[in-house]
This record gives sequence, C-alpha cells and structure tokens, in this order.
Amino acid sequence: MTLKKSIPLFLVVAFMGALATTAHAHRAWIQPGATVHSAEDAWVTFDAAISNDIFYTDYHAMRGNFQVIAPGGETVDVQNLHTGRFRTTFDLNLTATGTYRIANASNGLRARWEENGERRGYPGRGQAYTPEGYAQAVPENAANLEVTQFSRRIETFVTAGAPTKETLKPSGEGIELLAITHPNDLFAGEAAQFQILIDGEPAVGASVTVIPDAMRYRNAQDAIELTTDAQGKVTIDWPRAGMYYFNASYRDEQAKAPATVRTGDYTAVFEVLPL
Repeated sequence: MTLKKSIPLFLVVAFMGALATTAHAHRAWIQPGATVHSAEDAWVTFDAAISNDIFYTDYHAMRGNFQVIAPGGETVDVQNLHTGRFRTTFDLNLTATGTYRIANASNGLRARWEENGERRGYPGRGQAYTPEGYAQAVPENAANLEVTQFSRRIETFVTAGAPTKETLKPSGEGIELLAITHPNDLFAGEAAQFQILIDGEPAVGASVTVIPDAMRYRNAQDAIELTTDAQGKVTIDWPRAGMYYFNASYRDEQAKAPATVRTGDYTAVFEVLPL
C-alpha cells in the first residue's frame, strides 16, 4: 500500500503528520453507500476512514473538511458531518442531476533534516508551507536535508441520473485521475481505462493497486497490480461486481525548487455493477 497522508482539501498538516507514521500499514478511503442514483432529490451517505482492511473501520476516522464539486462545477456542502473513533460519516443531497466529485486533497512541500543530532521538520504541526516560513525554519547548511514536493488526493464519485463529465476535468495541479471511462459507468466483465496525471502531465510508470471489497473475509488481498504506460494510462478488467479500492503512487525528480523529489499519491473508491 502506498497511500500516505491526506485529509482535507488544502490539509490540516497536523493530521497528515500523524498519518505519515502509518504509511504502508493503513489505507485511507471515502466510500459512498452507492454511486448511481435514479431518484430525484436523492441522498447518499459516506464513510471516510483510515484502516487496515479496506472498507472496514478498524484504525482511525478521517478528519477535516471534504470538498464536493456538483455537476455544474460549483462547490456544495456536505451535511450531517460526524466524526467518531473509527470513521467520519456525512451525507450529500443530490439536488442536481449529473456527476458529483467528493474529495480530500493536499499539495505542498515537506522538509526533513538533522540538527544537533536530532531530526527536524518543516512545516510543523498545524503549519502550512510558505517560502518565508521555509527560509526561516530550515538552516542554510542543514545536514542531510530532504525536501519533497508532495500531492495527495482521496476521492470518489456519485451520479444522479445520467453521468456527466464536467466534474471529471483535471485542474493541472498535483496528482489527479482523468477518467477515460466514466467512474460511474463501470461493469463487471468490461474493461475500464484511466489516466494518472501529475501537475497536468502523464504520470508515466506510476504504480497502481486495485483491491476488491470484502478483503476481511479472504485469506489474500486479491490485488490487481498495474503500472501506467507511456501515456500514464492503465486498463482494468473488473473480475466481479462490488466496491473497489484504487490507489496510484508516483515519484520522480522533477520537483520545483527547493524540493528535489516529487511524489504523488491518489486513491479512489469505485463501484462496479453487474451487467
């Protein structure tokens, strides 16, 4: 598992720091009760958590704000937000027909170095990165300095009525998914294609993991392991209907100064329906 830290959209850095310690051990996800709705004025309930087994709340609730983009491109609020010990829940009223995008995302720089034999970091808990803050916090000749440009996105999609594409457009910032196959038009036995982007360009060679639900009741994860091609694309053949955890991780050395490494971590939850 490659998902590391990610909580609100332009995140609360404190929670990201806590999640860093559980990288490779826990997965973060936002799961809708269902992704396709035909009723007018439909409601959807979501669970948001960080867990060992996907879609089983056994570690920590996901905290922070959630961004919802409605079919017309406007931002709408979630309702009935509640955070418990192991999960956060909220509702979304689908008042317009079309596809909604629900996300938690963050972008920024993170610095780590050694000072007087101790590990130091910037930004600290509760802080957001700024060039001025970096210049003040990081010594000019910091020992073993590592600066990473990171982006993380956790999201899912739900549709009322017919699927639409307005909310699927990438912003060109950080790691993103460009849905060549609509994420609410997925069926068992039919291949789907997605493109992973990093700052608007194809994320070539990104590692992709796809895991079907109910892994708690299997002896193996049954993970599908893929790598994006020269256009940043992957094709997935869904083995059966159900909810799926999708994760893509990326790393290169094309970071913006003062960073030397650029990383991206993307997670989505898809529902695959029977034919």
